[in-house]
Amino acid sequence: MAQQTTPRPDVDDVTESAVAPPWMTVLHNCDCHTFEQVVRQLQKAIQCSEAEGWEIAWQVHNTGKAVVKVGAEGECVRVGNILSAIGLVVTVVQS
Repeated sequence: MAQQTTPRPDVDDVTESAVAPPWMTVLHNCDCHTFEQVVRQLQKAIQCSEAEGWEIAWQVHNTGKAVVKVGAEGECVRVGNILSAIGLVVTVVQS
């Protein structure tokens, strides 16, 4: 009986995005916005429910920051841009 082998992908077949570490959008605490403003902007940026927005807003208020998005760089930057559009303090970093 002949031995069967499973074909292995060439290294060239693996795209950079497949091996790149994920990015994170981090929302930082500031005293310049109401909870309602933060919740509404989170709903726009990450399509969360109002209840989820309140949970994130309280986490930011109590701990100083919260990771609101983990993913590809472009998506994390997009979320950061929406949040910062009203002056929220945001960083986008590679995790």
